[in-house]
Amino acid sequence: MAPRFDGHVVNVSGWDDRDKEGDRYRSYFTRAAAYSLTNFSGTRGLTGSQDEHYLDLAGDVPAELAGRFDVVFNHTTLEHIFDVRRAFANLCRLSRDVVIVVVPFAQQQHETESFGDYWRFTPRCLRRLYEENDLAVVYESESPHADAASYLFFVGARQRELWLERLPALRPIREAGSWIGRGRLRTVADALGFAALVRLVRRIAKRT
Repeated sequence: MAPRFDGHVVNVSGWDDRDKEGDRYRSYFTRAAAYSLTNFSGTRGLTGSQDEHYLDLAGDVPAELAGRFDVVFNHTTLEHIFDVRRAFANLCRLSRDVVIVVVPFAQQQHETESFGDYWRFTPRCLRRLYEENDLAVVYESESPHADAASYLFFVGARQRELWLERLPALRPIREAGSWIGRGRLRTVADALGFAALVRLVRRIAKRT
């Protein structure tokens, strides 16, 4: 998705911009005209890198950062901020247009002495947060892996019609984490359909 966005991109509370694949998020946004970071103090906070700005998402957005960026990207931070509605509003204040968030729907609790772990999010919650801040959701999806933490990926924009044309079709999530609490066989059955599952079991039985 990232190469679809241009202009000035900022990774908010992005620490040193590192992903978990040995790369940097900066490399995702291949069309960005400029790229910046914001960070707070404490564990995984300020790095002293170039194009880094100090920002407390639970505080006030500095005047020089308000509306400064075309695309605001925030990855797995909001669950660590107790005043989450203010934090989300601050993400929107930073942006002239687009706000991209990745948040956990179901994830193991994780916290340090510097930050707590307070929230998990539903699709409806994110839609309301965007709506409260006069942005429209233009894309949403959830991670598909039943044996891992579950995340939501949302894109909101002020220029709704423009992004509906540029992004894949908006397909609202109907039931996030629908696999939770189901056995592996039930998950496979839902994916394949019952008849296909029966055929698969029969083939396995013949081989054994």
